[in-house]
Amino acid sequence: MWRSEPPAERRFHVYGQDLAALQWDGEGLPILALHGWLDNAASFLPLAGKLPNPMVALDFAGHGHSDHRPADQATHYVDHVRDVLAVADALGWQRFVLMGHSMGAGVACLFAGTFPERVEKLVLIEGLGPPATAGDDAPDTLRKAIEQMLTLPGKRKPVYADPEQAVAARLPALGGLEEASARLLCERGLEPVEGGWTWRADARLRLTSSLRLTEEQVEGFVRAIRAPTLLILGDQGLGGDGRFDHRIAWLADVTVGRLPGRHHLHMDDPAPVATEIGAFLDG
Repeated sequence: MWRSEPPAERRFHVYGQDLAALQWDGEGLPILALHGWLDNAASFLPLAGKLPNPMVALDFAGHGHSDHRPADQATHYVDHVRDVLAVADALGWQRFVLMGHSMGAGVACLFAGTFPERVEKLVLIEGLGPPATAGDDAPDTLRKAIEQMLTLPGKRKPVYADPEQAVAARLPALGGLEEASARLLCERGLEPVEGGWTWRADARLRLTSSLRLTEEQVEGFVRAIRAPTLLILGDQGLGGDGRFDHRIAWLADVTVGRLPGRHHLHMDDPAPVATEIGAFLDG
């Protein structure tokens, strides 16, 4: 293990809201790390201890300790791209390693395709581009999103009597994860309420997105990526079924690391993942 000191808590004022992050000092190329859907910056706690690089792990808007989007503002996936740019600018990082897990990998691909001059290297864990919707399905998708939004005020987040109940509820997500990993995410992702504990995350994150890219648009972003790219896939994760194989062909310079593990392999067993990343960054 390279370091054991706890990370510093950071706040970045971005477009009228505060985004939280965890920051580690170190040596080498700086890494900006982006977590998955309904996760938070604690997703990178196990991995950060095994990499020597300076690292900032962001809580996306509506996740972890970051502010939620305003009530009158949609929670579009693509808006995370401008937040990432603003945080990188606040850090003074003109070129950096961008690392993302799952949804964070999708946002990282959009950023790296939109601002290729800012990304020195790209590390993707269990994700390659955002989910896509066929053009013909767009009207139904928008209708579903609006109908869900209209019913949201009458819904209440689940309340758990103690954090251990929340950990148990988190364990089965996306193929499951280790209890220690779920506990890390819950420690940062819960807040006390009357009767117990509930999720900090914005309830709107669970709704159907009203605006999704088509596969053709995703291809345009991925083909625009210029940075050398490392894609890490777990054999029991989202990439184990070959769903990303056709997108891999769109990358100009890609190394694929296939490792044993589930969707959260970077948390459950960080050492092999860190070894892959370290070799890639040193290459």
